Amino acid sequence: MKSVILPSYNRNIIRAMLGLKTEELDNPIPGENDVIIKVHASSVNPSDIAFIQGIYNVVKSLPAVPGFEGSGVVIDAGKNAINFIGRKVSCFVQDDRSGTWSDTIIANIEDIIPLKDEMDMDQAACFTVNPFTAYGMFEIALQYESKAIIQNAAGSQVASFIRKMALVNGIEVIDIVRKKENANKLINEGAKHVLVETDEDFVEQLGNLSKSLGATVAYDAVGGSLSGLMFNALSTDSELVIYGGLSGKPIAEVDIMDLIFNNKIISGFNLMDWKAEIEQDEFERISEELQDGFISGKYHTNIRGFSSLDDIVKGLRSYISDMSLGKLLIKH
Repeated sequence: MKSVILPSYNRNIIRAMLGLKTEELDNPIPGENDVIIKVHASSVNPSDIAFIQGIYNVVKSLPAVPGFEGSGVVIDAGKNAINFIGRKVSCFVQDDRSGTWSDTIIANIEDIIPLKDEMDMDQAACFTVNPFTAYGMFEIALQYESKAIIQNAAGSQVASFIRKMALVNGIEVIDIVRKKENANKLINEGAKHVLVETDEDFVEQLGNLSKSLGATVAYDAVGGSLSGLMFNALSTDSELVIYGGLSGKPIAEVDIMDLIFNNKIISGFNLMDWKAEIEQDEFERISEELQDGFISGKYHTNIRGFSSLDDIVKGLRSYISDMSLGKLLIKH
């Protein structure tokens, strides 16, 4: 099988990318709870970029095959997984044995999601992380019976899914972006309340809008001082949910008195923890609900372009130039 190989981690992203190469590896042999997947497409996520830099929470033995997420068809399986042979699946793998930037991968049956026949396989390559992250986090807003929510990195795929879920549930969304052009794009797509964090009166705008709409939940993918500004803008009895750290900075500017006296919470959201806490039949129900949303066109992941395994460095250079443009898919 052909795979992308990461020989060493490097915090310098350009050097990390330039170190990638493709190699022919021996085909994997499945254990009794494993499946072998002929990969249709693999997605490139910010977590993959952090991984090849060696700054992600998953560290593999080197040399390693990068890539956590993808889609394909099961072509072989161990004795406890033979019923999956021939099935279309989406997968999320993080162990040492495999990575999705390959034309063939091995995965434990707990790391795959069986797909409906109507599910588009390019969309399926981006299915296991962002849609479920949005779904799990949006449940928090429903528990609070929120009238409004705040979210940064509003041009991201997770933010897009949350906007659509909020619309269905009659919840207002305050979107925060870094660039004016991204704000204009969201407004053209129908977003109602879009703020640019570099505007001089951003803090005042955020506070006034949050107060008028009654925002009680905020989703933070950035960190740094923006975390504190979002937290401070929330109403009493509210929660800031942190699910990413794109800035690479610790949270700051938090009003300590809010924490002590106004029943405001800062929490973290980890998709794997959320998945482990729910029953398998409930996860399957959510998977079917989300798949139906993709099949009907209600949900959609923006795909900016495609790369081959051999052109991975060129593809990654384009991707990191502006991740908000959508996912890069590695096609096989």
